[in-house]
Amino acid sequence: MKVLILGAGEMASSVAHRLFRSGFEVTMTEVSQPLAVRRAISFCSAVWDGENVVEGVRGCLLAGGRLPAAGRDHVSVVIDSEAAILNELKPDVLIDARLLKCPGATSVKQAPLVISLGPGAVCGVDAHLIVETNRGHDLGRLIETGSAAADTGVPGSIGGVTAGRVMRAPCAGVVRGVRKIGDVVTAGEVVAMVGEEPVKASIAGVLRGILHDGVLATPGLKLADVDPRGEVRACFTITDKSRTISGAVLEAILHRFKLIAK
Repeated sequence: MKVLILGAGEMASSVAHRLFRSGFEVTMTEVSQPLAVRRAISFCSAVWDGENVVEGVRGCLLAGGRLPAAGRDHVSVVIDSEAAILNELKPDVLIDARLLKCPGATSVKQAPLVISLGPGAVCGVDAHLIVETNRGHDLGRLIETGSAAADTGVPGSIGGVTAGRVMRAPCAGVVRGVRKIGDVVTAGEVVAMVGEEPVKASIAGVLRGILHDGVLATPGLKLADVDPRGEVRACFTITDKSRTISGAVLEAILHRFKLIAK
């Protein structure tokens, strides 16, 4: 079965990882300058580097507008901001993992099964099923009517810290990292530059993610993320939240196409 995932950031990549390991042929779309902060575990890094590996699964950039070959040993990533490949690929499953948080981004007419992650989409119109992405009791729940919980605008708590762990661009400009993912940083330490403006860590911990050098940032854009728990390994592995969401997507596909063993 062919799966097309819109977006190749952290959450999208966890879904791609699980589906690829479960035997599906997975293709992902991305923009020319991906904005994933946690790019060490995101297949969007293939846009910059040609290929990358997420927990043993390889992602490769597909160039020249070619369709991905059947039976490949990797996740294919295409630079395709308008998802033009959809009409040619004709996937069995379309997954919107861009987290645009607005209705109308997809339509149930685009594939036999359309799944949307997080708030914004409406069941029966934009997607057949929606996966709840908000932390809490309903995380990973498959929604068949209505929509997911509204966006809170507050980053999830890690080590008891929410918004304080996230750094944002102070101005418009080109990003240049001063520290790299996995580095231990202290509060007040410069971790990146946006143009000539320094960006400092507000808390101590491990630099869990940072935008790629060369990205053109806009004021307020999420730039970097510090994990106060200090676990370097966590920077390079899929999170519990993302694993829960990817499991829900797999369940949805197996149930819809009656692939569950009796």
